[in-house]
Order: sequence, then structure tokens, then C-alpha cells
Amino acid sequence: MAGNVTTNLVQAAYIVSAILFVLSLAGLSRHERAKEGNAFGVTGMVLALLATVWLVLDRSSHPWTTLAYIVVAMAVGASVGLWRARVVEMTQMPELIAMLHSFVGLAAVLVGYNSFEAGSEGAASGGLHLVEVFLGVFIGAVTLTGSVVAFGKLSARISSAPLVLPARHWLNLLALLVSAGLLAWFLASTSVVPLLLMTVVALAFGWHLVASIGGGDMPVVISMLNSYSGWAAAAAGFMLGNDLLIVTGALVGSSGAILSYIMCRAMNRSFFSVIAGGFGQAVATGEARDYGEHREATVADVAELLRGARSVVITPGYGMAVAQAQYPVADLTARLRERGVDVRFGIHPVAGRLPGHMNVLLAEAKVPYDIVLEMDEVNDDFPDTDVVLVIGANDTVNPSATEEPGSPIAGMPVLEVWKAHDVVVFKRSMATGYAGVQNPLFFKDNTVMLFGDAKERVEDIIKAL
Repeated sequence: MAGNVTTNLVQAAYIVSAILFVLSLAGLSRHERAKEGNAFGVTGMVLALLATVWLVLDRSSHPWTTLAYIVVAMAVGASVGLWRARVVEMTQMPELIAMLHSFVGLAAVLVGYNSFEAGSEGAASGGLHLVEVFLGVFIGAVTLTGSVVAFGKLSARISSAPLVLPARHWLNLLALLVSAGLLAWFLASTSVVPLLLMTVVALAFGWHLVASIGGGDMPVVISMLNSYSGWAAAAAGFMLGNDLLIVTGALVGSSGAILSYIMCRAMNRSFFSVIAGGFGQAVATGEARDYGEHREATVADVAELLRGARSVVITPGYGMAVAQAQYPVADLTARLRERGVDVRFGIHPVAGRLPGHMNVLLAEAKVPYDIVLEMDEVNDDFPDTDVVLVIGANDTVNPSATEEPGSPIAGMPVLEVWKAHDVVVFKRSMATGYAGVQNPLFFKDNTVMLFGDAKERVEDIIKAL
């Protein structure tokens, strides 16, 4: 009787947690409610953890020993999590998230094998359970290696260029067909051998799938891996018979897939092409071109431009995050607005290497939400803009996307900053962006380059003003 009461109370707690997770997603969809959304998510997770621990202890024949195992495991995990949260830089957030996705994939693989071993000892090893185990391990393994490759690309440990193997799409198809055959063998034999073979195939498949995607599409890959990790969690929920894990995984999986689709539309990319490792998409390398000579400017030159400007648009990118220039940029914005200058920010959907990266940095520096505009909201205004400050952005302001059909980023919507009267590009050097593509913007007649650390250059401009 007591067990039934505990189960009912835990199920009620799970329902409340699921509602809180939905409210969390709703809150995170808007700047103004982001903190509230985080609070809902944290509350839901704490409630879910407490309810699960209570349920496990109620069913355990050695509750104190079980509690000791749980406390030790949570203490280790919490210590690592708190340490990383304290030391990680905002520029490292994309690769950190990719690595966290790999942990979810690894957990799904381990749960799958544990569930198979537990099920094979009793009557639970039915056909449906075996399918759950197989799919859970497959999704988890793909997520694991795919996330590790994404981490390597984002942290510059491996090249951001796409890996182009001969017959790469046929290799992906072969991996799926082999996995389907191994599933049939697994269901017929209930042996661990096909499960082990499938794991090896899935690990290689996940590695190749993400390695085949170029750096320009990595923000979409992160969102896609977020979706994969959600489905891996949902698969683990089916194997464990945990309804909340199924619901939570489905929320993460579906929201990640929707975000990936939205980002693909914003980048004029095929959603299927990206999630299938570039299937049906030719690998363009562009051609070496002589765009002429660039022009350099001094801090005094830029300050003089800003003194005479009526309207200014700032387009930030990953370089701003690296230099931690968001605070002096916010200060410069405030000072220009005090002078009556109309200052706005233009944010590309994939600015930085993570969806919403620039928005978070600007919010952190207390830049007003109402002057932070999306690409579609600001693109038509560039012809009437006096000065554009391109701070650390590269691929998202590259005219090659619209002017050069053979460019690797051809067709990707970009911020058309070159249509403004004057453009100032803040960069450390003339190096190409993350997609490895030269930017003709740097050589246009209305563009000047201001070299050096973005934070220091903006601070110097503030002093000059």
C-alpha cells in the first residue's frame, strides 16, 4: 500500500516537473522572461531529482547503501558542473554544450547495455524492449561521436573544413543498412554480438556525419545535436520505463529540431542536407580572387566618422566574444545615444558559434533589448545608415554569399552592411572567417579596417570621443 502511495506521489511530481519544463521553454523564447524560464527549469529538475531518489529508495532493499551511491555520484557530477560553470568563458560555451551533448549520448549507450543485461535475465526481454534497447544505443552512439567532433571543430582542435571522403553519402547509407540488418539479427538471436557491432557502426556513423559538415554550418549542427541528445534521453526513458525522461527528451528533441529547421531557413540551407551530413549539397571551395587592396583607419578616423553620424548600426560576431568587448561596446552605444545618434544592433541568426550567442553577450552588458534587431529587421535600413561598425563578424557580413555563386557560403542570407555609407571593420588581421572564405567587404571603397583587439580599439574610440 505504501509503495502505491509513493508511486502515485512520484508520478504527480513528474507531471508538475513536466509542466515546469514546458514553462521553462516558453520563458526562454523571450529575452524579458529568460531568467524566469531558467528558474522554472531549475525548479522542475530539482523536483524530478528528489522524486526519483525517493522512488529508488522506496524500492531498494538496502536504502542506505543506495542513498550513499546516489550522493557520491551526484557530488562528483555537481563538483565538475560547478567548476566548469565558474571557469568557462562565454566564447567556450558552444564547445562546452557540444561536450555536454556527448555525455547524454554516452549515458544512453550505457543505459541501453544495462537495460539489455537486466532484461535478458528475465521475461522483460521481449521484442519491443529489444527494439528500444537497439534504437537507444544507436541514437546515443551517434550523438556521442558527433558531439565530440563538433567539440573538436568549435575548439579548433580539428579543422572546421568539411571532410569529403569518396562516396561519402553511400557510406552513410551503408551504415544505416548495416544497422538495420544488425537489428534483425539482434531480434532473432537476442545476442549481445549484433548490439556491439551496431555500436561500432553507429560511433563511426556519428563521427562521419558531423565531420562532413563545414564550419559555416556548425551553429546548426549544435542545434541538431541538441535534438539528437533529446531523442537519446527519450530512448533511455523508454528503456527505464520513466515517463518524465520520455517527456523531457521529447521536449528537447522536438525543440532542437524546430530550431535547426528555423536556422536552416535563415541560412538558406537544406534542413535534410545538413542533418544528413551534407547530402545532395556540392562542396564548393570558391576561387582565389584578387579583390585589390584594403584601407586602414586610425582610432581618430573612426571617432570622426561617428561624430558626424546620424545613424549607426553595430554588427557583432564571434570576435567580439573573444575580445570580451561587449561592455565597452555597450558604453560606446550609450554615449552615442546621448549625442542623439540612432544606434542599433544587427544580429545574424548564426552570429557567433551558437544560436543566441550575441544576444546573451549584449544582454549581459545591459544593452537595451529594443535596439537589438534581427537580420530581417535591419537589412533594409543599411542604405540609409551612415556608419556600420562590424565588430568581430566575418562570414555573416560577407558579400560573397550574394555575389559569388561558387562560394562555399553562396545563398546564405547575410547582413548587407556594404550598402551603408561607411563601414568600419574591427579585426585582428586579414585572416578569413570560420568558414575559411575570403571577405570582399574588406576591399570595398566604403570600407576601412581598424586592426587590433576589439575591446581596446572600442575603448580608444570612447576616449577619442
